[in-house]
Parts: sequence; C-alpha cells; structure tokens
Amino acid sequence: MLLSLRNVSKSYTTAEGRLEILKSIDFDLDAGESVALTGESGSGKSTLLHLAGGLDHPDTGQILSVGRDIAALEDQGRAEYRRTAVGLVFQQFNLIPSLDIGANISFHARLAGRHDPGWERELVQRLGIEPLLARYPDQLSGGQQQRVAIGRTLAARPPLVLADEPTGNLDEVTGDAVLDIMLSLTRSAGAALLMVTHSSRLAQRLDRRVHLHGGKIA
Repeated sequence: MLLSLRNVSKSYTTAEGRLEILKSIDFDLDAGESVALTGESGSGKSTLLHLAGGLDHPDTGQILSVGRDIAALEDQGRAEYRRTAVGLVFQQFNLIPSLDIGANISFHARLAGRHDPGWERELVQRLGIEPLLARYPDQLSGGQQQRVAIGRTLAARPPLVLADEPTGNLDEVTGDAVLDIMLSLTRSAGAALLMVTHSSRLAQRLDRRVHLHGGKIA
C-alpha cells in the first residue's frame, strides 16, 4: 500500500463556525494504481489531496505514505516529504517565470537529488516539448505549460503523483492528450496517480473511481 488514510477528518473555522470538510475518511492507494477522485464542489476532494500531499494536516487520523505517518510530521518533515516522495500537478501550472523550460523541468528533480538527464530527455520527447526548452513560461500556451508541469513533476520520479483537475483549464482535445501522457508516464515511472476530476468521462479512464459526498466516501 503506497498511501493509506485511516479515520482522517478535517475542518476549518469560518465566520459561521466550524465547517467539517472530511469526516472519518478511510482510503487506500496501491503502488502503480491510478484513481479518480470525484464529487460535487465542496465535497472535500482538494482537501483530501492537500492532506495526502503534506500541504495541510488533518484534525484526526493517520496518513501513511512511503513508510511514515505524514499527519504526525512537523513542517520541515512535510516539506521533505513533498520534495522527495510526492509530485503535485494543479490547474495553476506554477512554473517559475524566471527559468527557461529546460530549467523548470529539472528544478524539482535537482531539489530531490534525483536529477537524471536521460530520464528528462525521454520525458521531454514523449511530452513533445523538445522545441520549447529555451523558451520561458509566458511564451507557451496553456496546454504546453501543463505538459511542462507534468514533466517537472515526473522528472523527480516520485512514487506518488497527486493531480487536482490537471486538465481543467484546457480544451477537451488538449485535455485528453495531456491525460494520455500523464497516465502513460506515471505507469512508465511505476508511480501511483490520484487525480481529482469533475469529469466522469475522464474518471472512467483511470483504474478506479472514488466518490466523495458530504465529506465521506460514498
């Protein structure tokens, strides 16, 4: 089991009082598996993803990943987990504007101590972005930037890839192409993929679908 959530709950304080987002969630993800996380807006999909990625911590429960309880880590430990064990892909591409595309792709891998020029060349070729390496993010289309963001994530060979609506800002044709690439490359890397999506059509293309409703797995 690559990722395991046990009795995980999360709430936030609002002007109207305490708002429960996740309620005693149990969830498992195997190595090499791709899972679509679906549900209506406000059901807790992004919150679950952020918890699994060490971007936030739960009120209660355990989040077990790559041999450690992420929920029990302090800020420094969670930062190290994000750097070495998890790859994050969001709708916002979060590319570094001052770095060219080649440097953007290798950035995370260098931080993780896993810079592999051969693997990066393969990623660049399969993503179809080889002619773009000397350009900067603001010179690329949205679809091109998303391909770069995927390349940057996978360059570090993370065992766990978390994607939050990675095709949400793209047209259907480009979105399908980006998902094809993400599924192919995560499988090639032996990584597990947990992807938030509102699209039933895209969800059907992953190995399994998990639906959140009212903060619980339906």
